[in-house]
Amino acid sequence: MTSLLHILSAASLCAGSAVIARPPVVSVPGVPSTPGVPLEAFVSYSIEFSSFPDFAGNLSAPNVFSDNLLNNLGKLQGTKPYIRVGGNTQDYAVFNASQDVTEIGIVDPAKSPDYPTTLTIGPSYFESYQTWPGTKFIHGFNLGRNSTVARQGLIDSVAYACKALEGGKLLHWELGNEPDLVNEWLYWTREIKAALKAACPDLASDESYTFYAPSFAGTSNSLNPIVTWEDGIDTDKDIAIISTHNYISGAAVLGVTLQGTLMNHTSNVVSIAKQLNESRLLAELPDSLEPNLPFIMGETNSLYNQGRPGLSNTFGAALWGVDFNLWCATNNISRVHMHQGTNYRYQAWQPVETDLESKGTKAPYYGSIAVAAFMGDIVEATPSIVNLPLANEEESAYAAYVDGKLARLIVVNMMSYNATDYNSNYTDDYPRPVERYSFQLPRASRGQVQLQRLLANGSDAISGVTFDGYSYNLELDNGMPVLLSNVTRGETARVGRNGRLSVDVPYSSAVIVHFGKKAPGYY
Repeated sequence: MTSLLHILSAASLCAGSAVIARPPVVSVPGVPSTPGVPLEAFVSYSIEFSSFPDFAGNLSAPNVFSDNLLNNLGKLQGTKPYIRVGGNTQDYAVFNASQDVTEIGIVDPAKSPDYPTTLTIGPSYFESYQTWPGTKFIHGFNLGRNSTVARQGLIDSVAYACKALEGGKLLHWELGNEPDLVNEWLYWTREIKAALKAACPDLASDESYTFYAPSFAGTSNSLNPIVTWEDGIDTDKDIAIISTHNYISGAAVLGVTLQGTLMNHTSNVVSIAKQLNESRLLAELPDSLEPNLPFIMGETNSLYNQGRPGLSNTFGAALWGVDFNLWCATNNISRVHMHQGTNYRYQAWQPVETDLESKGTKAPYYGSIAVAAFMGDIVEATPSIVNLPLANEEESAYAAYVDGKLARLIVVNMMSYNATDYNSNYTDDYPRPVERYSFQLPRASRGQVQLQRLLANGSDAISGVTFDGYSYNLELDNGMPVLLSNVTRGETARVGRNGRLSVDVPYSSAVIVHFGKKAPGYY
């Protein structure tokens, strides 16, 4: 462990490699003209419905490891991640009030080897909503099963769900994972509200009874949110957030690579462009339809079908996640729920030990940490986010402004550097290259700045990741931040009199530059 972590030292990386100057100098605007403004809990998660009890535990055995990881993010961004409980199994789950176990699931490998496609849940399922103090949830109701038993189970589940979510735990509801029939959606949202009035009247008020919708699966299918809105999905004015889903590509798609598909800013731009077109068209609808609601990613990650090993679980995927999230923020996709489930390859952490995957913090979690650190405390000081265009598609940079002043920069270098190739044990046999990025800063940005680095041995690493010298590994302190003594942190740099700042960034790493205020951390 000691020798591995020594390799992660930014100082040793930069000292041992030739520094490549990256032209041209990047001009950082004094005041952003059209920034993105994130919502609170910008870094949030979507958890597969059938996996939620694994992630949260229950009242007798709460999953403290998961809660620690959520608390870490909350300390950085001012609010714990909001948790959407949904996904494909949301529409498979049938509630049975007489069932005495949390869930009974049957996996049909022909349909999916990763989750049950036949699923019943009992009353104890809802204990999982009571194990993470200070967390708000979006509970997903089943709209996919239309048998008499399933529909009755939907209404019967309302009382259990609302009782578990009383006391400030409910953020919104969701009905159906990627539903497609407006009239059906309206009918059952009204039936749910009627059941709420009987069981939890305080949650049935117009102010409290609100939804994430329409929750469609991206833009390359027959589900059109523009048509859905025009057809009256918000007739009852109970939609609070416009939610969409997005994946960069698929786990089994030919030609998908870490460098070309994930560690690639252009790939993110192209993927999100379709979503931005839909958000623009929604905003242009007549005011009578009230389409001007926050537009978010309610479910997203790298590769659909739960990701691919060697791609979605690597440090390169963490760097992808940083760029993806910040490109969303720049374009006013104002909250991002990264999806995960038990044994999923793209998960941020594995919540329990299984015969397929070991319990622990995974590389993508560190991407969430870096994004939260860059955002800062959104509740205390909401940032404005802009992209700083760079010349190469394997790199990106962003600036965050608070109260009209430059507060932070981030550079994400996504140029591949292999520590150990997942399949062939190939290791790059040359010193890790280091890029030097130079920025021309606004006049007010002078003096000393602080640096925080996101590092691992290489883009294909699946362990040994640190942020600002901290590890969040399960085995160190159950997911709590542990400062490692042999990893470089506390770096500073100085802005020149001419307003020029240069920062060195090793291949396959990222760095946050903090201006003026002490960098956030666990002190």
